[in-house]
Amino acid sequence: MPIPVENVGSLPRPQELQMTLTAYDNGEATYDQLVRAQDQVCKDSIARMESVGQTSVTDGEQRASSFATYPLLDTLGGSGLAENLTLDGQHFAIFEDGHHRQLPRLTRGPFRYKHYAADFLELSKKFSKLPLKQAVIAPSMLYLLYPLEGSIEGYTREQFLDDLVDECEKDIRKCFEAGAVRVSIDFTEGRLALKNDPRNPWTNYSLLDTFVNLNNRVLERFSPQERKDIGIHTCPGGDCDSVHSMDVDYADLLPSLFQINAGYFLVQCSSEPDKEKVYELCGRYSHDDQVVFIGVVNPLHPSVETAEEVCDALVTAARYIPKHRLGATDDCGFSPFSNDVKPKHGGPDVARDLAFKKMKARCDGAKMASLRLGIF
Repeated sequence: MPIPVENVGSLPRPQELQMTLTAYDNGEATYDQLVRAQDQVCKDSIARMESVGQTSVTDGEQRASSFATYPLLDTLGGSGLAENLTLDGQHFAIFEDGHHRQLPRLTRGPFRYKHYAADFLELSKKFSKLPLKQAVIAPSMLYLLYPLEGSIEGYTREQFLDDLVDECEKDIRKCFEAGAVRVSIDFTEGRLALKNDPRNPWTNYSLLDTFVNLNNRVLERFSPQERKDIGIHTCPGGDCDSVHSMDVDYADLLPSLFQINAGYFLVQCSSEPDKEKVYELCGRYSHDDQVVFIGVVNPLHPSVETAEEVCDALVTAARYIPKHRLGATDDCGFSPFSNDVKPKHGGPDVARDLAFKKMKARCDGAKMASLRLGIF
């Protein structure tokens, strides 16, 4: 079959939608007004993905507060926080431009999601003519909700992890039940776990093995056949056109990453200084039953890749990754957080238009590479 294409998930939210989110947080817009605005943008996202040649689509995560916090609160402004949480939690990441993103903090048990990714899928699937995929958050990200040291009275870490694994399994299963053909798990914290950033204490806890084992606790609840359609996404972050862990060597991450028992992987490559090194590492450490989607477009840069550039990247990658296990994706979601102003692009509306041009280049380039590699 031709080289498959798959987007990671998110798209830039239009400026108007971001303004509606702010108005909702300020009590100046109703929840119904917010949902109507999200409906309009989700419909547009799906139609434009279909038009550029995607074989499966997403709604661009236009309803999610962020890729990491959608189960926990309605908006990044703090509206609709789930039970047993407060907003003063762990800084998840400090980005190269100096800004940071923060998680809520768990104050007591039990831990339960407020929203599941399938809730958004159910609302958006009526807009699609094509199959839909859905991205979900990894249990390893939500591990950081619990205090890294000490405990919560009456709710041990072990109880929390049992609840967390249950909720993550439920999140994935509900997506498949709602009609998703593929589900990918966002695992950006994997690379960040190797950073040892003195400004961000959790990165000094050597958590990569803990994260891999926790993700596998969830995946072991699925059959081998089910796991073929469950993916893992890794990247050095992407928010406001900045990253958090590009300086971490993939050679330190990928041997552990491919120990996660997923069927496919979405690996940021396009923005790497030595892309061929990443292709070689993916070929060396991925297993015979794992498909590797390499990132061939960079959502953080406004320049649009050509189909020829995408094709060349895939043909080069096929020297190291067997062509029947090779796919094409984006380096990251185009806007994993809902309030992303996309400063290097000149604003979210410009970035949104460019995102679809990049997707078209990816789809067209994958077709070109398929022909060059003799994959039909």
